[in-house]
Amino acid sequence: MSTLAAISLNTLAVLGSLALIAFIMLEAFETLLLPRRIERPLRLTGFFYRTLWFVWKRLSYVSSVSGRDNFLAIFGPFSLLLLLNCWALGLILAFAILQAGLHLPIHAPEAQPTFATYFYLSATTFITLGFGDVSPLTTAGRLIADLEAGLGFGFLAIVIGYLPVLYAAFSRREVEIALLDARASSPPSAGALLERIAVCPEAADLKEMLQGYERWAAEVIESHLSYPVLMFYRSQHDRQSWLSALTAILDTCAFVLAKVPDGPQWQARMTFAMARHTAVDLALVFDTPPRSPDPDRLPPERQERLSAMLREAGLNVLRTPESDRRLQELRFLYEPFVDSLSKSLLLPLPPWLPNRDLPDNWQTSAWDRGDHFFQVPAVGSAEVGLSPRAEV
Repeated sequence: MSTLAAISLNTLAVLGSLALIAFIMLEAFETLLLPRRIERPLRLTGFFYRTLWFVWKRLSYVSSVSGRDNFLAIFGPFSLLLLLNCWALGLILAFAILQAGLHLPIHAPEAQPTFATYFYLSATTFITLGFGDVSPLTTAGRLIADLEAGLGFGFLAIVIGYLPVLYAAFSRREVEIALLDARASSPPSAGALLERIAVCPEAADLKEMLQGYERWAAEVIESHLSYPVLMFYRSQHDRQSWLSALTAILDTCAFVLAKVPDGPQWQARMTFAMARHTAVDLALVFDTPPRSPDPDRLPPERQERLSAMLREAGLNVLRTPESDRRLQELRFLYEPFVDSLSKSLLLPLPPWLPNRDLPDNWQTSAWDRGDHFFQVPAVGSAEVGLSPRAEV
């Protein structure tokens, strides 16, 4: 290779390494620190998640239905750790190429340092290990090593600060999801929620609850826009998810607005607006275009069963063509978005009608036998007796 060609190759290596360092730092800044949606077309993080999630979903079909959800639940934490390691490896590689491209002299056991030697120096510098067996000999080399060590230390500090914030946002999201279990069954449904509210003497309960879930929807959109990886974090409880909770709240608000004139109309409108905003923005972040649900989640016969069930519970439900049309219009505002998210994330949408054959999560445990849900000691005996299932 001629001298001119070698100089050109080294120049390209140096420029490429600098570009890679800048690109990775920009990606890390936008992903970990910038609290807003990024619209830049070329994003390594977006490509990383789309590709890995595509492969992960295909692999999930190898396992059984019960094991599939557990396998999918691993993706969120695993993908985050893999992404952080890819960034770190990319920075180490870039600094190794930079020093090798500049032919900076280093102290090393080898008489003639190779690229592997420069990579070793870069790795020990980035993680601030510093064995001292390989070290730079020039001022320029020491400056580059100091810069890399500073980036490595800052990278570690950001990760340490990022993970607690991420898991705090996850925990706050899960609290309100868990509260829906006793209020709206598992999985949550608008039918179960309204039926249980109808037989409750506290008339303001629905209004207060919708106020709480309006704030919850606002917290979900803010946390998931800042940390999109949270969309992959699945609930700790069976038959529950952030998407099913959001959809159940939207279903409830839509039904109240269209068919329950005595309900908290203003609060239902506010909660519906916030929850719909959340569904639309998160579908945009996940790059999932809206699609009409197939099959229909609430066909006419099921809607009639829902109305009859709620009227029997004591709720004043309208039975007019105008109310049916209004409900259909409200459903059209959010169902295409939540259905798109459901198919992309493999999170099932909740039904409108409660499943009477399924107990709530709070009514079950790993020690259940038969049609019972908890055990109490028998009076005057050391034996453990079974108490029949209680109705909520």
